[in-house]
Amino acid sequence: MRRPRLPRWAAGLPFKSAIFITVMCCTLAALLGTLVHVAVTNQTVDQAREKALGRLAEVTEGYEAGEPMPPFAGLDPAGLPRQLRTLAVSGERGTMVNTFEGRPTMWAAGPADGQALAVRVDYTHSVRTITGLDRAILGSSVLAIGATLLVGAFAVTRITRRLHLTAQVARRISAGDLDARVNDPRTEDPSRPQDEVATVSGALDTMASSLQRKLQSEQRFTADVAHELRTPLTGLTAAAELLPEGRPAELVRDRVRTMRSLTEDLLEISRLDAGRETVDLAVHELGELAGRVVRASAAETEVRIVRDAIVETDRRRLERVLGNLVANAHRHGGAPVVLTVDGPVVTVADGGPGYPEYLLEHGPARFRTEGGSKGHGLGLTIAVGQAAVIGAELVFGNAPEGGAVARLELPEYPADPGTFAAGCPAARPAPMPERERESDASV
Repeated sequence: MRRPRLPRWAAGLPFKSAIFITVMCCTLAALLGTLVHVAVTNQTVDQAREKALGRLAEVTEGYEAGEPMPPFAGLDPAGLPRQLRTLAVSGERGTMVNTFEGRPTMWAAGPADGQALAVRVDYTHSVRTITGLDRAILGSSVLAIGATLLVGAFAVTRITRRLHLTAQVARRISAGDLDARVNDPRTEDPSRPQDEVATVSGALDTMASSLQRKLQSEQRFTADVAHELRTPLTGLTAAAELLPEGRPAELVRDRVRTMRSLTEDLLEISRLDAGRETVDLAVHELGELAGRVVRASAAETEVRIVRDAIVETDRRRLERVLGNLVANAHRHGGAPVVLTVDGPVVTVADGGPGYPEYLLEHGPARFRTEGGSKGHGLGLTIAVGQAAVIGAELVFGNAPEGGAVARLELPEYPADPGTFAAGCPAARPAPMPERERESDASV
């Protein structure tokens, strides 16, 4: 049997603090109330006992002198508690609180000629005093608990608000916003006392600043290395073209092209890391654009257009994303490679072993490949960066039947696909039915 889940607000610090404060206040109020009640009750009983014993002494003197007894005294009077009568007959004096004619009464009794001589003192006022004191203790405890809850809620809310701000900044930093800072006033002013929340906030700001400096240093290093490599690579490319034809020349030119491609990828990654990329938006027909990417790849890729869509995007960046996905599927996956357009969603699937676990959990990693495959692990990294620039969502997964699946979802342009050509608006014939437009041909 599953345990019922508490609501989300019940798991928060304010609710737990309120419960803790309430329990502690109730415990303290009960303890103090009990102590005060016992002390006042004992004092009241002692005063009533002394008064009753004093009257008993006076009545005893008068009885021994033969004087008549007052109305509040008598020998074995009616209503005298049996325990007190037994005590008096045995020759001892004692007191006891009981009722007489429905009223609280303090009895005092002592021995007199083998009988019990007893006096009674009205105890009603004392009982009313104790009852009033109990009510006052209860009322003041309720007021104290309420005031403590209000003050505690205010103090805890201020702390939780600062904690929520710190957590929000931490989430922004983890999402890539390295400029986010808590900027707690207590950390900026050394003269102010710092509590634990301020210490955590200051540590988070320090960590973010250090991380930002390291990442910026890494980005500058990558950009500088790629930029400095371009000049010797340009000369090396020109020199390779002057080599006499033959197998050695082909190997040199292939390595030069690889180095040049790697350098261009590093430059592109450095620009993406800098976050200063701008997009050149235009309206495009997604199916035609995807087909052009596949034709340019010069690899056997099946194109399926289930439902075409008009998208407003940067054509060059979108082609870069799709081209990298198709190239990665051929290089690291296996046949068949299928590119499917279903509305604003493009999927690239292959029949290979699928994406590795680290990629599914943490995303593409630079310069990391598995299984001894060729490449530098930059293609998918660039695809993710360019997808973010054009506002698309790129998700990696593995198909249940095997193979890798990359899913790219673009924001759909709110227009009829038949009213736009690729890249600019123009008059076009009405679109064909979906069945006729679906293509299963290999490119």
